[in-house]
Amino acid sequence: MANGKCIIVSAPSGAGKTTIVRHLLGRGLGLDFSVSATSRPKRGYERDGQDYFFIAADEFRKRIAAGAFVEWEEVYPGRFYGTLRSEIERIWGEGRHPIFDVDVVGGLRLKEIFGDKALSLFVSPPTIEALEQRLLLRGTETPETLRVRMDKASHELTFTVKYDHVLINDDMHQACEEAYGTVRAFLAS
Repeated sequence: MANGKCIIVSAPSGAGKTTIVRHLLGRGLGLDFSVSATSRPKRGYERDGQDYFFIAADEFRKRIAAGAFVEWEEVYPGRFYGTLRSEIERIWGEGRHPIFDVDVVGGLRLKEIFGDKALSLFVSPPTIEALEQRLLLRGTETPETLRVRMDKASHELTFTVKYDHVLINDDMHQACEEAYGTVRAFLAS
């Protein structure tokens, strides 16, 4: 793979990582969104190749075996997520820096792979209760899926110490500005 820097943003579902990633993309830092691949069903508003590369689970498994992924994970049974090598090579080939919006395990794997060429940011809710409220306000969770997400979030929050920088998202504007300053300094170093 080419030699460039990258930004990894991870968080429990509902903590605000996607909003922060979008903010960073709009700030002229030379970043390009690394579109992840997933086997989960596409949501109505999502577009293939823009939000995710939507790949059926069987095809995902074939691409894993072929070495098409930098990293991948089966996040939930039959629900794969991963980073395609071709996507990173495309971004670096354009002289830009990939920014990843990934779950915690994927973020840690990417940091391990890219080492000091990567800045890992963990977006944390101010409290686990605040995170539960955010997920409830989305209106997309059943009691069962909410419980699964909250259990997963509690586990993911134990990994904050493994990230280069932790952003406490109590105020979105402040969290976005802190992310911008941290990323700008890293890219300039």
